[in-house]
Amino acid sequence: MEGTVFTPSLEGMKHVKSEQGEILTKPFLDVCKLILPVIDKFGAALSLVKSDIGGNITRLENKYSSDPTKYNHLYTMVQEEIQAKTAKGSSSCTNGLLWLTRAMDFLVELFRNLVSHQDWTMSQACTDSYGKTLKKFHGWLASSSFTVAMKLAPDRKKFMEVIAGSGDVAADMEKFCSTFSPFLEENHKFLASVGMDDLKAS
Repeated sequence: MEGTVFTPSLEGMKHVKSEQGEILTKPFLDVCKLILPVIDKFGAALSLVKSDIGGNITRLENKYSSDPTKYNHLYTMVQEEIQAKTAKGSSSCTNGLLWLTRAMDFLVELFRNLVSHQDWTMSQACTDSYGKTLKKFHGWLASSSFTVAMKLAPDRKKFMEVIAGSGDVAADMEKFCSTFSPFLEENHKFLASVGMDDLKAS
């Protein structure tokens, strides 16, 4: 393949914001989707994360498709739910965006660990990122199934070879983290401003 598995998402990130600096729904969701092939390479260890991300992308995409002009900006659907007082519902788009952002935080942290800690096993890198991101929002059940799954993490060297393609995977990984995390921070800021950033899983 040309470049690394990160190449398509790095390309896609150039289009996430409008000229006015607002996050656009479809380009943002597309970048999240483009990172799914990387998660695939983790195999069973991240299958929970993958289905969670996939489900939340689908929920937000369905809403967007119902009226692409109206929902061109990512936060419009949240603002609408806040006004309708449906944002806290478990199947709301607000909830979808919150958990999608949190799962992406986990991945960014995981990629950062792989770049910064060359000596860590994959399992160590996963567990550390989980502790810094998703764990505090997970109840006992989610947390224990996550911990079990991460013991299935693939061999680090093999994983890096698989995702490298023909490019510099460490550089692309770092670039992905530094370019994508400001979008995630913006999502958190927005969700916090409408009082929705601290929802926990049951």
